[in-house]
Amino acid sequence: MNNLNYKGYIGDIEIDDDANILHGRVLNLKAVITFEGETVEEIKQAFKDSIDVYLEVCAELGEEPEKPYSGKLPFRTTPDHHKLIHLAATKVGKSINAWMDEVLTQEAKQIININ
Repeated sequence: MNNLNYKGYIGDIEIDDDANILHGRVLNLKAVITFEGETVEEIKQAFKDSIDVYLEVCAELGEEPEKPYSGKLPFRTTPDHHKLIHLAATKVGKSINAWMDEVLTQEAKQIININ
């Protein structure tokens, strides 16, 4: 099943054949937010409701909700790996950031089954 996206938050859904329900969790938060439903429509609505409740609770507590992603990704590696990454990026005519973005995004899409 595809991931859900609402207000920048991403939900991952799994099927529980034993319980005959769909259940999911929000992937891009440190906070643990889960949701469930018996139909596709129910799970979609439960996901949206969970995000809305999370945002409402943050507002009531006067806390800033976690932002899904900033677009900045700190990255540390070894000097040898840095050299390899630089050489690969240079060989294809890209900056290290552009090359890493392309390669990591392609790999991530393959792992989470997004076209």
